[in-house]
Amino acid sequence: MGFDTLADGQAIMESSSSDFKDIMKSAYESRLKVFGNELLCYSPTAYPYKIEEHRQVSRHNFISISVTGTSCALQCDHCEGRLLKGMEPAMTSDQLIQVCKEVRMRGAEGVLISGGSDSRGHVPLSQFGTAIKTATTELGLKVVVHTGLVDDETVQMLKEASIDAAMLDIIGSREVSERIYHLEDGPRRMEQSLELLHAAGIPTVPHVLVGLDYGSLGGEIEALDMISRTNPAGVVIIALSPLRKTPMASAKPPSAESIGKVLTVTRLAMKEIPVLLGCARPIGQHKIDTDKYALQSGVNGVAYISQAGVDYAKSLGLKPVFRDVCCSLAYEIIT
Repeated sequence: MGFDTLADGQAIMESSSSDFKDIMKSAYESRLKVFGNELLCYSPTAYPYKIEEHRQVSRHNFISISVTGTSCALQCDHCEGRLLKGMEPAMTSDQLIQVCKEVRMRGAEGVLISGGSDSRGHVPLSQFGTAIKTATTELGLKVVVHTGLVDDETVQMLKEASIDAAMLDIIGSREVSERIYHLEDGPRRMEQSLELLHAAGIPTVPHVLVGLDYGSLGGEIEALDMISRTNPAGVVIIALSPLRKTPMASAKPPSAESIGKVLTVTRLAMKEIPVLLGCARPIGQHKIDTDKYALQSGVNGVAYISQAGVDYAKSLGLKPVFRDVCCSLAYEIIT
């Protein structure tokens, strides 16, 4: 990491609110020095988004596709496959090509290809290599793939398909991985996946979900330490947003300040890597508060930023730039 020891990251997490303000100031100044004042504001079209400052150009510009429909074998406590219901299903190679052709005809820039995991934590992507390559090379779409855990065969397929970015969730606590994700030895296997993708030269944008343990923190800093060793193309921080009809429906989300602390650790640990606040996070006043912490901590971009967040960014001297694509592509502009 960018610190002397992992303990430095933990110290930030345990800092008082007054001390944390000074730490955020240092993180923000580092961000300005390395990246300047442009703030990337992302709004992929998987969800409708409109604020005073920006309206999406088209609801087809960057959609999410699930290669498993609504099926997921892992049934993680925080989701149980419910997030897949908002994605366009494409469960065969032909269906995936057809969906990509249709959105391309409507002027789309790209797609996110995702899906549920099998019992080993892998999204079953192997049969879709030809379809993904068609999307990238023949249709000219930007393609981001949410991979889950990967093996050599999958990595080689993704490399040959020339995907633009690979995303996967990283958990630093083995106990949380087993209890929440139902995945044995998760951190070690996630680190192996990061190493395979890095070795293949695939731009990789790991995600860390703050508060995965029913809103409590556990393993986030360890996850960042793991990520920092693999030279990612970017890092996305998201936060638990409890979903109805899941075991976490009544869980309390992590505080906006705790999310801000994780973002600050990320910024200071990886000073030259794009850091993003992702789309998955609580809404309402919590979202506004989190946006403000994120901006102070020195993020490069925010997905679905609130209008209050835009106004605050301007007050800090940042220049918001809007794009209706996945924030995992930030590295293309920043680096």
